[in-house]
Amino acid sequence: MSSPVAHPLLASERLLGIRRGIEKESLRALPDGKLALTPHPLALGSALTHPHITTDYSESQLELITGVHAGVQACLDELVETHQYTYRTLQEAGQEMLWVSSMPCGLPTDETIPLGRYGSSNIGRAKSVYRMGLGHRYGRRMQTISGIHYNWSLPGVSNAEYFALIRNFRRHAFLLLYLFGASPALCPTFVEGRQHELQSLNGQALYMPHGTSLRMGRLGYQSDAQASLAVSYNSLEGYAASLHDALTRPWPAYEALGVLNPGGDYIQLATSLLQIENEFYGTIRPKRTIFQGERPLHALRERGVEYVEVRLMDLDPFEPVGINARTMRFLDVFLLHCLQSESPPDTPQEITELARNQHLTAARGREPGLQLLRGGQAVTLKDWGSELVQACEPIARALDAAHGCTDYSAALASARTGLADPSTLPSARVLAEMANGHDNSFLRFVRARSQQTREHLLARPWTPQQQLRYELMARKSLEDQKAIEAADTMPFEIFRQQYVSPSRLGSPARAATQEVLA
Repeated sequence: MSSPVAHPLLASERLLGIRRGIEKESLRALPDGKLALTPHPLALGSALTHPHITTDYSESQLELITGVHAGVQACLDELVETHQYTYRTLQEAGQEMLWVSSMPCGLPTDETIPLGRYGSSNIGRAKSVYRMGLGHRYGRRMQTISGIHYNWSLPGVSNAEYFALIRNFRRHAFLLLYLFGASPALCPTFVEGRQHELQSLNGQALYMPHGTSLRMGRLGYQSDAQASLAVSYNSLEGYAASLHDALTRPWPAYEALGVLNPGGDYIQLATSLLQIENEFYGTIRPKRTIFQGERPLHALRERGVEYVEVRLMDLDPFEPVGINARTMRFLDVFLLHCLQSESPPDTPQEITELARNQHLTAARGREPGLQLLRGGQAVTLKDWGSELVQACEPIARALDAAHGCTDYSAALASARTGLADPSTLPSARVLAEMANGHDNSFLRFVRARSQQTREHLLARPWTPQQQLRYELMARKSLEDQKAIEAADTMPFEIFRQQYVSPSRLGSPARAATQEVLA
């Protein structure tokens, strides 16, 4: 009997072409577990122009970004090194630490949460105004949730194949929430004045007993306005059209706000359903590196999908930098499975079903016998998850062979353990540690983990050469910001109007052409 022909995706030389990078958000917190309200430290460089250290929504929310790496360990090593420099810089200024949970530390009143500031240039002001708009639209608290984004590409993948991957990823994302969700509880300050279904733990925390990732549930990145978007992932052209519509469609509630407040200050970039592309929430995004000043949608339409950005990973409080190599290897296997599996077009019914599955898994993923919907039929999360892990086995073996290791099969074995024994999962471990050592206090548990992480990273070896390299990067980023500011001549209002103009979003015809060329 002839042996089965290996899938062309699994040829070793192709697998060695996988590239990945990480973007990791973390709040700066004080020793007492409250949000640090200090500005972004100058010694870290310019948040506008630094390639590896910036801020996300808030001035208090760091975002650490790796370069693009061929190796999992090399990617992780760079993330560790950037953390080391960041902690050393924070130590010189005081006792601030990085909060190791996705769900925020003790938050002040909503309007006191500081927005990211990027200097006086037009692009810097636009970034701040965009964040002001997010605060008006969704509240500032929601924006302080932090996560890890995993950027991933494989050579020779067409637009159509990337969108097939994305459809399958959305179908199977529940498994990642179950295995790696690490936010089953939160600080009561996060939901002050909001309706929720969470249960109280001694008044010290709010939680869901079988929750996995509250960050990805109904209390996380949610928006009634965006719920009206039925974005299809059946093609680049269709996806781009959906996004184009959201970026140009007037939204009454945002029109009522206006772009300026009565005092003449900017409060949002635009009054459309989305101000800019990044406002669209999703568990995964198709991405393309943009040119300076270019709109992301224009880049996608002109040059096609370059990589995908996985956006649903929680920070793991038990890992020094929020993620480990085993998790990254599982993501590699999982994404390859999504790419090589049959991927029928999505439908409005399925999109509704997937949203339900996501919310159920986020809130109740570890509940015994929990059932999800697959094509209208009930199936237990464990059975479906086990099927997926089994289907990933040939991929893990192929990656092991390409890299001369057994690490990918070990990552799958760990997933099998998690499906068989939910108590081993990060979400269960968080609740167990809160109960056993911290009187069920979310704040006390995360504060202790954050302090341990800080001490661990400060104790790691650090050379004068590393210090100098990061200091030079910081200095150069500050010079780059000054150069951008000096070159600005256009009034901000003209810049804003041009930036949000529909003409900057690219031509629908280009997406179709790209698909033919791919």
